Amino acid sequence: MHYLLFYEYVDDILERRGPFRGGHLGAAWKSHDKGELVLGGAYAKPVDGALLLFKADSPSVVEEFAKTDPYVLNGLVKRWYVREWTTVVGDSSANPIRP
Repeated sequence: MHYLLFYEYVDDILERRGPFRGGHLGAAWKSHDKGELVLGGAYAKPVDGALLLFKADSPSVVEEFAKTDPYVLNGLVKRWYVREWTTVVGDSSANPIRP
């Protein structure tokens, strides 16, 4: 199953993220290497949030990532939430449906 992790950043994220960026990216790459995090990145113009796509058996994998992310732990994320995403088109879709 696919899950989307939405982050809403604080207004001054670009000024504050420096000390925590290495830990944040390290955790993201570790999750990717385990086959959980498929893609992730911040929104552009404005940089006011981020979206991370996970492939996992349950949302708890995604929730645990967020709860231990240095950006969340250090107050750079105002709000985060997880949504299950029913993917049906594409080579990587979890539930491919072809007409």
